[in-house]
Amino acid sequence: MENNRSRHETFIPGIVPPTEKFESAWWFAFQGNKLLVQQDPSSLSIPFLLDFAELGLTILQQHYLGRLESRPCYAVEIPDRIAPPEGMVFEGLRQVYGLIDEDLFWLAGRAVQIIEWDRTHQFCGRCGTKIRALPHERAKECPHCGLLHFPRLSPAIIVLIERGNELLLARSRRFRSGWYSVLAGFVEPGETLEEAVMREVLEEVGLVVKDIRYFSSQPWPFPHSLMIGFTATYAGGEITLDDTEIEDARWFTADTLPPLPGKISIARKLIDWFLAKQEKTQKG
Repeated sequence: MENNRSRHETFIPGIVPPTEKFESAWWFAFQGNKLLVQQDPSSLSIPFLLDFAELGLTILQQHYLGRLESRPCYAVEIPDRIAPPEGMVFEGLRQVYGLIDEDLFWLAGRAVQIIEWDRTHQFCGRCGTKIRALPHERAKECPHCGLLHFPRLSPAIIVLIERGNELLLARSRRFRSGWYSVLAGFVEPGETLEEAVMREVLEEVGLVVKDIRYFSSQPWPFPHSLMIGFTATYAGGEITLDDTEIEDARWFTADTLPPLPGKISIARKLIDWFLAKQEKTQKG
């Protein structure tokens, strides 16, 4: 195993694996949606081995991901009900965040999405024929009708709404007790991202927003989303909840915040941006 130091390394995606295994590689092995990790005294480690066979585990599928700072990276699917090797455990991605290097965490997110896509796309959706992977592209092709199948990606907007020194936070019925976040929702066919922001805000809390500005984006492997973050300014309306999704929504100031999302998420990055902006304003 190699220590997981904090770093921001260069990842170069790839499809075709090296012809020979002559150097150690990162192995992102999943049983369902749980990642195989080595338990260390104060952290967790990703297997870093010449060959995954060293662990003695059965492999259902293996996918080459590319190279992280010249090191090969692979995604591996492990059958259910197989026990991990001694000293290792299968853990959910949310549970390992902060315990493994951040670059490796996001590569694990890439790996689980590719494994899930491969597992759930075995037959053509048009004609039902068994499809085959293309050798030089992350895609599958139907040998009968020629339909191409690419990994599924679901774009979703997430937006922080400002009103002076306040921000809007909402509580979904799916959240754990007391936890609030900014609004988010999936983009519908035919929508621009900005239209999705306006629709989601109006649908979920009955408000109108303006000055919609791009913030940043984040791949979100739960299960295969791309979160596109925005900021917006309150333009009118009173909070009216869509009670099928939203349990509560309120305006908060920097000193009245409820429990917030973890730092892993773009939601928290949006909130931290707002708080930094408020602090700068107060300092003049």
